[in-house]
Amino acid sequence: MGEAPAFFVDDLQNGCGLTSNCCQTATVIGSKRYLIGKTDGESTISIDVRIFDEYQGEWVIPAVLGTKPEPCKGLSAVPLNGDRILIIRKGSLPADSIWFLEVDSKYVRDQKKVLGTEVVAWSKGVIGVSEKPIVISGPSGVGKGTLISMLMKEFPSMFGFSVSHTTRAPRSMEQNGVHYHFTERSVMEKDIKDGKFLEYASVHGNLYGTSIEAVEAVADAGKRCILDIDVQGARSVRASSLDATFIFICPPSMEELEKRLRSRGTEAEEQVLKRLRNAEAEIEQGKSSCIFDHILYNDNLDECYKNLKKLLGLDGTTAPSHQQCKASLKSNGVDLQSDHTVSKADNKILITSGIPGSENASKNLIISSLKGGAPGRTRGLDIFAVDSSSDCLNEIIQLS
Repeated sequence: MGEAPAFFVDDLQNGCGLTSNCCQTATVIGSKRYLIGKTDGESTISIDVRIFDEYQGEWVIPAVLGTKPEPCKGLSAVPLNGDRILIIRKGSLPADSIWFLEVDSKYVRDQKKVLGTEVVAWSKGVIGVSEKPIVISGPSGVGKGTLISMLMKEFPSMFGFSVSHTTRAPRSMEQNGVHYHFTERSVMEKDIKDGKFLEYASVHGNLYGTSIEAVEAVADAGKRCILDIDVQGARSVRASSLDATFIFICPPSMEELEKRLRSRGTEAEEQVLKRLRNAEAEIEQGKSSCIFDHILYNDNLDECYKNLKKLLGLDGTTAPSHQQCKASLKSNGVDLQSDHTVSKADNKILITSGIPGSENASKNLIISSLKGGAPGRTRGLDIFAVDSSSDCLNEIIQLS
């Protein structure tokens, strides 16, 4: 059977600027050669990164963001789209074998401007697609907290909240990692500078914020993350690398919002007036800016909740977004052997384990949406273990 056009790592040494040996790979993107890996003892490779700038004629040690992969027995690398490098770790478990080194993504370019130096960022490849996080904003008293509580009650196993960070001291009964991630101000300020926070604010002298890792941890648990933040926080998240759905909850009128705030009976007149002034500014930004994908009017709570579920595909009318080519094809992970080779066809990576052309050679196909932000995860990987003689191989290759 015919195969899709591909180029192999072993053939890339001249045309595409990639070389490899048991200890390192050297991948060329533009005028920069990325040297990844070095010997760490007799049998393992530490995955470090150095850059040779051929234009400047000098070596550069970049700032490395994100959590880097653990040492491994060997590695292969393939450049993707000019902005990142796919790293295959040999001798690794399937769940930890696929990594991406971002070298010229928007996130990396932004961090270069902030740090004033060369930057790369690690992003772990994750099998399967998680639902987009949901950012819900709206003025105080609009009912967004009630709507979120209704979602959590009806779908308790589907949604989760990220745990925010703060520099304030924990109060009695508060647990680190449960109520907040309590941290030192110097640590949080460095993480903010390194781009690890989606949004943050200073409140009464303490920093509060939402980290990328906290949101990803919710997805790792198989849940869809909900972020309940103000408009300014939503603006920061929109400008970040997080691919999310942004929803603004709007009151039917300022008169109705004032009625709701006063009916609480929990705040002094001065505080009510302050919230109303803030609400006017938030509503104007929510309607006129390009932050939000959807605006819902909460003039009737049950109707608004119905519309929210419809937006999130929870009303039973949304068709599945992805179907596999055959029910029998399952994601089995990548059982990498030391003599594997890697090839690329369009947006798909093919891994041949064993000796090509031998009876025991098999094809492992990775289809990646390449969505996600470093430092964090690159989700959307579908990995199929398919024999090279299988009729399913071409069918999978043709999937988009």
